[in-house]
Amino acid sequence: MKDLLFLAHRAPFPPDRGDKIRSYHVLRHLARDWRVHLCAFAEQAAEEELPPELRAELASHHILRRTKPMPVAGVQALVTGKPVSLTAFAHPGMTRAVADIRARHPIAATYIFSGQMAQYRGAEPTIMDMVDVDSAKFASLAQTARPGMRSVLKREARLLGRYERHVAQSVAATLFVSEAEAALFRSGGGRGHVLAVENGIDAAHYDPAIVDPGEYDGPLIVFTGQMDYRPNIDAVTRFAEQILPLVRKACPTARFAIVGRAPTPAVRRLASDAVLVTGEVPDTRIWLARAAVCVAPLDLARGIQNKLLEAMAMARPIVASVAAAEGIDHGGMIAVAGDDHDFADRVIAALNGPADNGAARTRVLARYDWAARLAPLDRLLGKIAS
Repeated sequence: MKDLLFLAHRAPFPPDRGDKIRSYHVLRHLARDWRVHLCAFAEQAAEEELPPELRAELASHHILRRTKPMPVAGVQALVTGKPVSLTAFAHPGMTRAVADIRARHPIAATYIFSGQMAQYRGAEPTIMDMVDVDSAKFASLAQTARPGMRSVLKREARLLGRYERHVAQSVAATLFVSEAEAALFRSGGGRGHVLAVENGIDAAHYDPAIVDPGEYDGPLIVFTGQMDYRPNIDAVTRFAEQILPLVRKACPTARFAIVGRAPTPAVRRLASDAVLVTGEVPDTRIWLARAAVCVAPLDLARGIQNKLLEAMAMARPIVASVAAAEGIDHGGMIAVAGDDHDFADRVIAALNGPADNGAARTRVLARYDWAARLAPLDRLLGKIAS
């Protein structure tokens, strides 16, 4: 086995949010054929201790707590002329850890997960997994931001976009989570070997046959996601305030469940007799199993939405915005909605339609198995490391 350095901006465990789901499965996939050395940042104490299944599979690991306040990162970014995305993850401890691994092991290749970690790349052949075009996300957020914040976001989009393009030309390959994201990067001037490696789904885990939904009052309309993430906050606010009242005119007993950890005060204020805000739950599969319909009314969505793959694997009826569904080859298994009235009409149709969406699970099994999705990595790494 050859040695591979894996750099991640968030510890890739537990796999409980979109980026960590991808990094967790990529890491374990690579560990089958490589001696993998992991260096990653932890955002909370629970992420500093490596879970047993990863400890057994990795050659070494270094998890460093990231504690730099954003105001400090912002000041450093202004002084250095760099994007805040880079200064927020610049840490001398990480620099030392990466240098130590390179000094002690013959690193044949490096896999970098997320652009924030590209500042730690070395001379060895490198795969840069951008996941999404982050600079485009900041540009989109700037369009609706308040005037003062708008200039900050525009600066970040401009500087980060320049950095992303520079990195892509200095590595062996640059990956994105969907062909739509890869095409967006190319259209913005991105060069080099740019390709898509899509997300998959652990369909054996997300299997409705093994999940007991328990007792609940329905019908439930369910949204899952990290609830301190601005696009998710905007999505549930839109649904609760604009779409749900339209749905309840036709289905008065329908309720909306917002399922996900770290709900902000703005999200908690949405709670009512018609809206449940659960906070973190032990197992999102239970809420997916309870769902009469899963929704994703996202106005801003990058790449592939794992929440939709999970809902498909659980054979749920799904209604999603154009942006949320764009990266998924769903074969018509997702009802794609436009404005609020269209969204409400499609949710009402799902509530009055079949209870299950077995064809969606069949589609996931055929199209989004993790082993099949990540097979291109084996060929790519084999080529560059030789």
